[in-house]
Amino acid sequence: AELLQAQAQLWCHTFGYLKSMALQSAIKLGIPTAIHRCGGAASLSELHVALPVPASKRPCLSRLMKLLIAMGVFGEGEPGVYSLTPVSRLLVEDVDDSQTCLSQFTAMATSPFHFAASQRLPEWLKNEDDAAAETPFMMAHGAGFFGCTSRDLEFSELFNEAMGAEIVVRECAEVFAGVTSLVDVGGGDGTTVKAIAKAFPHVRCSVLELPQVVDGVPVDGTVEFVAGDMMEFIPPADVVLLKVRVWPWNSTY
Repeated sequence: AELLQAQAQLWCHTFGYLKSMALQSAIKLGIPTAIHRCGGAASLSELHVALPVPASKRPCLSRLMKLLIAMGVFGEGEPGVYSLTPVSRLLVEDVDDSQTCLSQFTAMATSPFHFAASQRLPEWLKNEDDAAAETPFMMAHGAGFFGCTSRDLEFSELFNEAMGAEIVVRECAEVFAGVTSLVDVGGGDGTTVKAIAKAFPHVRCSVLELPQVVDGVPVDGTVEFVAGDMMEFIPPADVVLLKVRVWPWNSTY
């Protein structure tokens, strides 16, 4: 019995990546938003109408939904009627400012860029030439994270959208009490600090980014953009915002 349990657990780990891919598929197909537009619950036939899935592949949609239900992404009150759960409510895209949408962040985190980098981890660990590939991400793509965002417009836009700060502004407003200046290190196109500047006009916000990123960002006067490298210089401010932009320097990416 112990061996059978271990084998079942091993299979779960082996095919664990399918959960991330199922979640990514739900986002790209717009399933959470479609269910939301149906009033929070939708039948399979309603999803067939709402989603861009050809008739020949509709049987596969029900299989995808079964996996997502088992993951807790969706619920099923009665057979064939799917409902939102707290998880999938975070993936609904047409929400007002009082709600949070994490679909862009999840899509970015499950993108082929990260998936391909994770597949190079064994090779990177055995590689003795650290200078040739500082991280598995660089080994997979020939460039660091920000190098990829600067040359891939779609991935760059996805990353910038994923870094929105609405949830921070709404749920953690007390963090900004007494703050007069803030610099977002590696802040991309300024999506995050623009949201902060809008909510807290008294805070002087700036973004530190690589020169090639700053050169391509439209200037609207909301925030100040500073060209530079965080490893060499960070502009002085009351608060330095890093978020998850330290990913490219850890041992995985």
